[in-house]
Amino acid sequence: MNQIRILIIGAGPTGLVLAICLTRLGIPVRIVDKEMLPGTTSRALVLHARTLEFYEQLGIASKIIEQGLKFSAANLWVHGHKKAHIKLGDIGVGLSPFPYMIIFPQDEHEALLIEELKNMGVQVQRGIECLSFEQNHKLSVKLKHPDGSEEICETLYLAGCDGARSQVRQTSKMDFQGSTYSQYFYVADVQAEGINTNQQLHLSLDEADFLAIFPLKQKNHARLIGVIKEETKEKDHHFTWDDVKHQALGRLDLKIKSIKWFSSYRVHHRLAEGFRDKNVFLLGDAAHIHSPVGGQGMNTGIGDAVNLAWKIAAVIKKEAHETILDSYELERMAFAKRLVATTDRAFTLISSTGPLANFIRLNITPPLLSFLTKFKFVRLLIFKTLSQISINYRMSFLSEGKAGKIHAGDRMPWDEKLKETLPLKWNARLYGEASNQLIEYCRNNSLPLKRLPWRKELSKYGFVKDCLYLIRPDGYIGLVDLQANPNNIQQYYKNK
Repeated sequence: MNQIRILIIGAGPTGLVLAICLTRLGIPVRIVDKEMLPGTTSRALVLHARTLEFYEQLGIASKIIEQGLKFSAANLWVHGHKKAHIKLGDIGVGLSPFPYMIIFPQDEHEALLIEELKNMGVQVQRGIECLSFEQNHKLSVKLKHPDGSEEICETLYLAGCDGARSQVRQTSKMDFQGSTYSQYFYVADVQAEGINTNQQLHLSLDEADFLAIFPLKQKNHARLIGVIKEETKEKDHHFTWDDVKHQALGRLDLKIKSIKWFSSYRVHHRLAEGFRDKNVFLLGDAAHIHSPVGGQGMNTGIGDAVNLAWKIAAVIKKEAHETILDSYELERMAFAKRLVATTDRAFTLISSTGPLANFIRLNITPPLLSFLTKFKFVRLLIFKTLSQISINYRMSFLSEGKAGKIHAGDRMPWDEKLKETLPLKWNARLYGEASNQLIEYCRNNSLPLKRLPWRKELSKYGFVKDCLYLIRPDGYIGLVDLQANPNNIQQYYKNK
C-alpha cells in the first residue's frame, strides 16, 4: 500500500500549479490524471495579472509572457460595422507589475507547467483514475490503472482538481448546485485572413447572438466563440463547423484557411456546497464553474491552488495548526460565490433575447463603452475588476488589523518603485523606522523584514508610516500592526 503526503487528482492548470507550489515549498506530491495524454486544444485562453503575480513568485512569469500575447485592444461590431474600439494594453499601470492580460492557450500553458514540474523531479502519472476514497482513521484512495488493475493509496490529503464532473466531489457527496444556460455555443481555433485577425479582440453583436474573435500569437490564427442559432439546433444533433460557418463568416470579414479544432458545448453556473470534506479538498472546476465572461475560470482555479498549497505545507511542516486549513473554504468560497453571481449577470445581459436587451446591447453599450473607456479611472476599474487583484480575505480569521486604506486580508499593494517579487513564505514590510526589538524578533524567528524609507507618495497606495505589514506566502496581508510590536506578531501566530 502506497503512502504519500498529498495526492492530486487532475493535471489541468489547477492541479499542476498546486503540485508546483507544494514542491517549491518542499512537500512531496503525487499527481495523477485519467487522460493518457495532456490536452491538445486551447480551451481557456486568458491569464490575468493576479495569476501572473503568483507565477512570478514561482519563477515562471517571464516564460509565460515570452510565449503569450499581450491583449492590446477590443473592438465591438454591430451588424458588420465597427462601433467601438477600446484600448486595453497596459491599463493597470501602477497597480501591478503585470498591468495587462495575456493570451496563452491552455494546451501550451499546460505543457509549460508540466515541463516545469518535470524539471523539479515530479512526473504526471497518466491513465490513472480515481474511483473512490474512504476517510476513517486514515484517508485511502482507490485508483484504477490503464491495465485495469486497482491500487489503494494512503495519503494525508486529497486534492480534487478533476474538473466539472469531479469523481472526488461525487464521492464526497457534495451537491453541485446551479443550472445550465439554454444556449449552445461553438468554439473553433482557425487559421484565417481578414482585417479581424489583427491580434485584437473582436466582438460582434447581433440580436440574441454574438461572435467573439480572440487573437492568438501565431500570425493569422484566432479562436472563434459564438452562439449556435436556434434554427440550427436539433435534438441530439452533433454540431460541426458546417452548421455555423455561414453565420460566422457572414458576420465579419473572415476567410477561413483551416480549422485546427472545433467543439460545441453548453455553459453552466454551479457551486459546490463545500470545498472541504475533512482532509479532502475541491479546487477549480471541481468546486465552481461559471460563464466564461471575463476569462475568470482558469485564473480562479489557480488562485485556489496557491491559497491551499502554502496552508497544507505549513501544517505538514508543523508551522501551523491544522485549523488553518479551515480558512481555505472560507476564503475561496466567498470569492467563488461572488464570481458565479457576477458572471451570471454579465452573461444574461449579453445573451438575453428580449427587445429591450437587444436595444441596450446594440445601441447603448458600444458607444457608452467607447466613451467611458477614454477615461483613465474607468480603464483602471476594468483592470481591477478583471485582473483579480481586488480579491480580499478581510472576512478570514487569518486577517487582523487595518490602517488607512489597507486592511488585513487585502493583497499586498504593489510598490512600483520597489519592483520586488514577494517570497513564497511569510515576510514583513515596514516603511519608516523599525524598533530594535522588531528587528531582533524577525532575525531570531527567520522572518524576512523589508525596511524601507518612507516616501510621501506611498500614501496613495494606502500605506501608513511606521506600520508593520505581515504578509502571507500568497501575497495577502495577515496582520496590519500600527504599533509594529513584535509581541503582536507572536500573538498573531499563537492564535492561528
